[in-house]
Amino acid sequence: MLIVRIANFVHSTSGGLRTALRELGQGYQTAGHQAVLITPGPRATEEETPWGRMITLPGPVVPGLGGYRVLLNRGAVTRQLDRLRPDRLEVHDRSTLRWLGAWARRAEVPSMMVSHESLDGLLRLFGPGRSLGLRAADRLNSRTVRAFDAVVCTTAWAEREFHRLGAAPIRVPLGVDLARFSPAHRDPEVRCRFAEPDQVILLHCGRLSAEKEPRLSLTALAELRAGGVDARLVVAGDGPLRTALEQEALDRRLPAVFLGHVADKALLNALLATADVGVAPGPIETFGLAALETLASGTPVVARATSALPEVIGEAGIAADGTGPAYAAAIRTLLDRPAAARRAAARAQAERFPWSGAVDGFLAVHGLTRMPDGRVHSADPAVSR
Repeated sequence: MLIVRIANFVHSTSGGLRTALRELGQGYQTAGHQAVLITPGPRATEEETPWGRMITLPGPVVPGLGGYRVLLNRGAVTRQLDRLRPDRLEVHDRSTLRWLGAWARRAEVPSMMVSHESLDGLLRLFGPGRSLGLRAADRLNSRTVRAFDAVVCTTAWAEREFHRLGAAPIRVPLGVDLARFSPAHRDPEVRCRFAEPDQVILLHCGRLSAEKEPRLSLTALAELRAGGVDARLVVAGDGPLRTALEQEALDRRLPAVFLGHVADKALLNALLATADVGVAPGPIETFGLAALETLASGTPVVARATSALPEVIGEAGIAADGTGPAYAAAIRTLLDRPAAARRAAARAQAERFPWSGAVDGFLAVHGLTRMPDGRVHSADPAVSR
């Protein structure tokens, strides 16, 4: 079967959505189906990759979002869909791509929308207020439910804004590459590179943007140091708030190093496995791939209690309120646990989320299974049908 996926706001170098799209695409291919992914970019391109055919259509950069692009030319997208004639349509943006549900109905193609963000949460953070935000989210979510044959959420937390409408989204957790992210990558040389011998290394791995509230990581660092914990913060990630956060760390004389996007996979793997505690301050995360990759590397995580992450990290981490003292207390609690025990617990929790399980779950929503012969169908309409 030919599964065409379409997504907006996919960064060219980083982001959980980019990871999920690639892992799911590769899983579909391995399962014997054909995956095609359409995303925005600076120019039109098309190439074959291990995760399926990648089609890029020109889309403008959204101001203030650090390089994210969006598909605005509906005609260009429609022409690609008409050419490909998909058997299934999978949409990875509930707002700017909701119109694709109507296209799928007209084309008689089963459709799925995957909810990667909390519309309710975003409107609460940046919208007109709690009550108005809820009403606006409900209206938009109702349109999404009507537009698609299925809505997929990755956690129970993400399902709640749909349950409020009486809708029945399908829960399919995402996964983690358990071979790539491993405690085996722990590296004493990396520890020496980023910290003094007895320092505690905190690792913030994620995008530096307003909805992620990355400043909380600096605040927690300051609280720990004020309480006598010799900690250092390593930040792996980039975004529009990076310059302001770097200046704040400098002004407050906080030992924090900002690496930006870490393209060196070996270095990132070693950092994840070598850090003492991961910090995930995002208040409205619907899953948290970066936190799960940290757990898979054997490093426990402190996450926001208001997000979906507590159900992902389980007993391998601690959920805390969004204040510096609360985060610092949670970090101290994790550090008080024997290192071997806390690292083993982190890895064991991550092993509950293999990508194979996510792929099978997504295929099931599509009404598909793995092909018994593993044969991959061609994306050429003349061959795939």
